[in-house]
Amino acid sequence: MSGFRRGVRLGIDVGKARVGVARCDPDGMLAVPIETVPRSESSIGRLVEIAADYEPLEFVVGLPVNMRGDDTASTLDAREFAAALGERSGIPVRLVDERLSTVSAHAALRSSGRTQKNSRSIVDQVAAVVLLQQAIDTEKSTGRPPGSTIPLDEESR
Repeated sequence: MSGFRRGVRLGIDVGKARVGVARCDPDGMLAVPIETVPRSESSIGRLVEIAADYEPLEFVVGLPVNMRGDDTASTLDAREFAAALGERSGIPVRLVDERLSTVSAHAALRSSGRTQKNSRSIVDQVAAVVLLQQAIDTEKSTGRPPGSTIPLDEESR
């Protein structure tokens, strides 16, 4: 666990209709779901309220890229959402590749016996858990935070 920055992180899965939110404990042992926030003008305000409860080290926002790592139609939306979140909250934001997080979330929910229809309200939370846990595990195994920060830090340029 050398190089792991101790502290709570909030995982954010940005979607067109909903925003999934997850958190981890300060030691990064486990990511757990918090809530699904409807995507609207008040989404960022709600995330700022959640952050006030957990006092995170940073937000870990999923960056939707395709399997080749290229931008998708949703990439710009996620970047803009992350920038607005960082500006409004004053909390650092880290963008992390979220390839397959939603696919993994659907698979986990299916294996637990839930249908896609009755999972709609929580799949975004589970996707946030998947991306946050992957980010934590990456930092623990490499000793370096994954992804890049907004605004870009020196290591990300």
